[in-house]
Amino acid sequence: MDHLTLVVAAGAICAGFVQGLSGFGFGLTAMSFWAWALDPMLAAVLAVFGSLTGQVIAAVTVRRGFDLRRLLPFVLGGLAGIPIGVAILPRLDILMFKAVLGTLLVLWCPAMLLAGSLPKIQAGGKVADAVAGGLGGVMGGIGGFTGTIPTLWCTLRGFAKDEQRAIIQNFNLAALAVTMTVYVAKGIVTRDMLPMFAIVAPAMLVPTLLGARLYIGISEATFRKVVLGLLTASGVALLSASLPALIAR
Repeated sequence: MDHLTLVVAAGAICAGFVQGLSGFGFGLTAMSFWAWALDPMLAAVLAVFGSLTGQVIAAVTVRRGFDLRRLLPFVLGGLAGIPIGVAILPRLDILMFKAVLGTLLVLWCPAMLLAGSLPKIQAGGKVADAVAGGLGGVMGGIGGFTGTIPTLWCTLRGFAKDEQRAIIQNFNLAALAVTMTVYVAKGIVTRDMLPMFAIVAPAMLVPTLLGARLYIGISEATFRKVVLGLLTASGVALLSASLPALIAR
């Protein structure tokens, strides 16, 4: 097994577990592995494919707290944002890509950890929810990061654990399905990428199921600390790799 295969498989295993446990985070976790070794376009496609596969598995294994009225603004906003993200993808600078991703992890994850002590945001209503979904759609078009901003927003809204997971899980499922369809239609997904798909899908299957099983019994505080702590460390590593090169330009 060559180095590239190991990197892709390791990213899929860790990301599958994180997504199964939390309902989000496949793209961010996988990219902490793949951004080091893969072309940004390939990494983005694999992140979307893996995220979508994981959401299908999670949707079957964890079904709690579904509320269509809560979900719909996020989905509509996400569908509007996806084409913007897809348009940005081919123009990505790899070093800037790593720096932005690392910054996102370093800022977002500690904010999520502190969110329990923050006041709940009541303003904005469905419009604000749609904006959060739109930003998630943009991030999804860039590389499967659909759940990042909507998850933070739901936490700041003070939604209950199962309600938040239901929103993010179903939002991600819809947004990622559309993103992958757009990728295929635009020729971003190529035949050369299919062997990588064949690595990601089986590598993530068991970890995703294990994560989903643990979600049912684990406390929200515990799994949030573990997952977000690991993602923060990944963000620091990405920034360490990209910022010196960007400063030297």
